Parts: sequence; structure tokens; C-alpha cells
Amino acid sequence: MSEIGAGSLMVGLFFLFLILRVPVAFALGLSAMVAMWQLGFGLDLIGDLLTAGIAKFSLLAIPFFILAGNLMGRLGIAERMIRFFRVLVGGLPGGMGLVGTVVCLFWGAVSGSGPASVAAIGPMIIRSMEEDGYSRAFAAGLVCTGAAMSIVIPPSIGLVIYGVLAETSIADLFIAAIIPGLLCGALMLCALPFGRASGDAAATRALVPPPYPGMAYGARLWRCFLDSFWGLMTPVVILGGIYSGIFTPTEAAIVASVYALAVGGLIYRTLNIDSLYRALVDSASSSAVVMLVVAYAGLFGWVVTVDDLVGSYSEALLGLSSNTFVILAVIMLVLLICGMFMDAITIMLICLPIFLPVARELGWDPVWFGVLVMVNLAIGLFTPPVGINLYVAANITRLPLEKVARGALPFLISSLIGLALIAGIPALSLVFMD
Repeated sequence: MSEIGAGSLMVGLFFLFLILRVPVAFALGLSAMVAMWQLGFGLDLIGDLLTAGIAKFSLLAIPFFILAGNLMGRLGIAERMIRFFRVLVGGLPGGMGLVGTVVCLFWGAVSGSGPASVAAIGPMIIRSMEEDGYSRAFAAGLVCTGAAMSIVIPPSIGLVIYGVLAETSIADLFIAAIIPGLLCGALMLCALPFGRASGDAAATRALVPPPYPGMAYGARLWRCFLDSFWGLMTPVVILGGIYSGIFTPTEAAIVASVYALAVGGLIYRTLNIDSLYRALVDSASSSAVVMLVVAYAGLFGWVVTVDDLVGSYSEALLGLSSNTFVILAVIMLVLLICGMFMDAITIMLICLPIFLPVARELGWDPVWFGVLVMVNLAIGLFTPPVGINLYVAANITRLPLEKVARGALPFLISSLIGLALIAGIPALSLVFMD
């Protein structure tokens, strides 16, 4: 079999394994091993290639950002933030929709994982939104979308991986993603009027009393602010340290974990052996899944390089049209479709080796392109049939997946509008760049 045939066989086997519900990491590894055998390379290379795929300093940020998010969830920091925002705007008409959007974006950015954010804070947000008169399906859709879009807002595990693959400054990517991430969050608010459920919202809201009942509004707000202050300072500490040059994005992940331990142990006094153990176990499990995909994707990427699939596919893509907007639209469409079936990390590891040479050939800014890719992949987290966030939300709400997907539809429209704006106005991503 020719080398081109071996590469095509690898791609075909990968999708066949996905259809057969083989885990993504093993689908990548098995298909790559078959291609390596067809190309005549010894399988003794596998160990070295697996090690090389994950032996990158920047990738250390992934397990530590995951640990920081789990620690903050286990130590009650998320609950304190929800209470503060609930008092701040929860009394306004539809206020819990605003609270849910803000908390999902904030918490998902800290945890670095959309599905983990849905599972951690989804029950609290959905319950509070129901009390405020929203339908359960719509509330679940908001949580799915907010947690998905949070992977765009720094610190972002996805941007760390993109920076490694594209050999681009991760700090620059973090800076560039701020406005696009906030823009997508702001557009989510435009969909809130479509989620009101029938019934008396005021009567429903009274089922669960607000934090510190009996206190005046100003006193309650101040009390909740003090309770949540150290949690609200998390992005200031992380992003402030990165942008001021005190530490790198990888070091920031370690700082975030230590900060969470310090806040939980010394200030909130919620840290104990059980919560620490569970946070470490959950973090190790989540990190292992991500790093296993990265490692086996290294095999896949090696075959792509050796077999020159990058060159052939890139040439085919560049030959589609002389109009760069058409090529960009095709790339965005491919990413959106892939997002319906695969997770964001897998898509980046498979598609970026093909798309990045095209972006360089056309002179696109790699930072802007990275932000655009992340928004695409975020949308994939809540689009059926395999939107991971949808499955998590359906599980915690006991609603059919179809209902949760319908609840997320207004947010899908707002997110696509945001994607179009970011693609059409690169300055939204590059305004803070030198």
C-alpha cells in the first residue's frame, strides 16, 4: 500500500473507531499504529513518540488548572460567588439569568473545563433560575452555553494547547481572548427574554429565601461581597500575574492551585482531608483523560507529518477558492461539524496541523486565528448529537437531551453571531496587542 493510502487508511479507521464507540484516545492510537505498520516503521517508536507528545513544559498548565478548579469547587468558593451575584442582580426581572451567565463564564474560565463546570455549578444555577421563573430546559441550555463559552476566556486549557501546537505566545492568546469571550457572554444575555416560563416568578422565587434574609439590601450585598471576595480575586491574581510578567501561564496554573488551597485552608476554613483527597482524585482522573488524548494524538500527528497529509490536504484547501473568506468559512464549517461529534482537544490535535499551514500561507494572524478556533470549538460543546455539555446537563436535570438542546437553541444563535463578528472584525481580538 502506498504512503498516501496508509494515511487515508488511518483517517478512515479513526472515524470508524469513533462510530464503534471506541474511546477517542484509543481510536487515535490504534489508527496511527496501523498506519505506522503500513508505512513500514517499527512499533518500537511508539514509546518515544508518546513521551515526546506530552513532554512539553506548557502542557503542565492543564493538570494544575484542572486542580485549581476542583479545589475551588470543593471548598465552597463557587457557592459564595453565586450568593453574591444573586443578591447583586437577582432581584431584577430575570436577574438569575444574568447571574447564571456571569457565574458560568467566570467559573468555567477558572476550572478550564466546560463539562466539569456544568456538573459542578449547574445544579445550583438551574435551581436558582427555575425559582426566578425560567423553564428548566432553558436554564440547562444557558448553563451548557456559558460553561462552553468559558473555555474561550483566559486562563483557558484550550488556548494552552493551541499555543503549543501553533508555537504562539500563550500570554498573547490569553490577552486576545478577553474581549471575544466577553462579547459571546454579552450576546447570551440577548437570549434571556426567550426563557421565561409561565407562572408567577415572584411566588416561585419565594420558595428559597435569599442569602441572609431579614437584612437590608445594602447590608446583604456587603456581607456576600466579603464572603466571596477571595474567590472574586482569583482572575485578578492569575491574569494580573501573567500580564505583569510575574509568572508564565504555566506557572500561573500552579499559583492558582496554591491560591485555592490557601483560601480554603486559611480563610474559609473549608479545607479538610476528604475535600483535598476528592479534589486530587477528580483532577488526576480528568488530567489523565486529557493527557492520554494528547499523547496518542502525538502518534496520529507524526503519521500525518511523515505521510505529508498536511501538504496534500492544505493544497486541496487552498485550491478551493482564491477568496480568503471562502477558505475561512470552509475551515469554520469543518470545525463546527467536527465539534458536533468530537471534543475540542481532539479536534485541535487532528485539524490544526492541517489548518495552521493554510493560515500562515494566507497571512492570517495566528493569535486571532486561535481565538476564532476556540470559539468554534466552544460552540461544539453544546451542539447535538455529541455535545458533551448537553449530556451532562441532561443528566443533572433528568430531562431528555432533545429538550436541553431546544433550550440551548437561542444561545446557539447568539454564539454564531458572536463567531461571525470575531471572524469579520479581527480587531476585537487584537486590540490589546502591540
